[in-house]
Amino acid sequence: MGDVFKLPDLGEGLREAEIVTWHVGVGDHVVADQPLVAVETDKAIVEVPSPRAGRVAALHADVGDILEVGAPLVEFDAGEAKDTGAIVGDIAESPRTTERAKAAPAVRKLAESLGVDLATVTGTGPGGTISSADVEAAAGTRGGAGEKLRGVRRAMFQSMTLAGRNVVPATLNDEADIDAWSEHEDPTARLTRAISIACKASPALNAWFDPNTETRTLHKTVDLGIAVETGDGLFAPVLRDAGNRNTEDLRAELERIKQGIENRSVERAELTGATISLSNFGMFGGRFAELVVLPPQVAILGAGRAEPRVVVQDDQPVVRRILPLSLSFDHRVVTGIEATRFLNTVIEDLALAG
Repeated sequence: MGDVFKLPDLGEGLREAEIVTWHVGVGDHVVADQPLVAVETDKAIVEVPSPRAGRVAALHADVGDILEVGAPLVEFDAGEAKDTGAIVGDIAESPRTTERAKAAPAVRKLAESLGVDLATVTGTGPGGTISSADVEAAAGTRGGAGEKLRGVRRAMFQSMTLAGRNVVPATLNDEADIDAWSEHEDPTARLTRAISIACKASPALNAWFDPNTETRTLHKTVDLGIAVETGDGLFAPVLRDAGNRNTEDLRAELERIKQGIENRSVERAELTGATISLSNFGMFGGRFAELVVLPPQVAILGAGRAEPRVVVQDDQPVVRRILPLSLSFDHRVVTGIEATRFLNTVIEDLALAG
């Protein structure tokens, strides 16, 4: 038997990964640090490099397989191999050299089960990404055999299950008068500013909580997780130190991260470490929501659909633009007073002209 390379520890407590794309095949000669395979770990794509130079004798997993850390990955021919500094052999024929349809592993599995050639499917998702609905439409079917969760949706299942087990949720609903906003106001930037100011007024919501040690960690900076819906599932990229960014910087950073999500080049580090979250679900519809708090965070603010409403002002009915807000929090460590203070501060800041 040759030298077996096992799936390495990918860091941050990750214990498994899903095979997305093999960059090499049996018989290929590789050099040290050459990418062997792309794997998906909790919504991020990670390239696994070769630990040595040599000839690939066997691949121990197929695309779509989920491996635990330490499981056999690649087998090299026995014996020492000299690193020539060049890639030779059959690597020119690896999947890396051909353009692949943009689709998540779960979508590829569905296409395979329905007999759909992804090269013939036009993606309707961001950047031309092929969704499950696109595949089902191409196959002329809906429903049918059950599909095992993969990739992003599997990660979402795991994180939501964790939240359901470990959070005691409570939600406050209120409304902000945003009639003073200009027509060019950036809602996400304004909400980010308001959250940052509210975190100073009520620091208990910008925190992490570890129920195992009953330890609460208050954060001095606001690392804001922003929910982004895609055809593959829900992502939550993190805006680092959001309170100290201006509007232009926020827009540029959000656009960069969204592009990374669309082409699946976003790194795991950009999807972890949020201290509080924002869901601007009103862009799609709905006024109020009971949002899910993702541990170790203790709070998430949601913004519903803004619309003109008749309200009473100075004892007179007037039409104002109103933004519904929902604040969900972990009631084990955040009191109702702390949550109310936070939400009131958000409302006060949103009421100001830009």
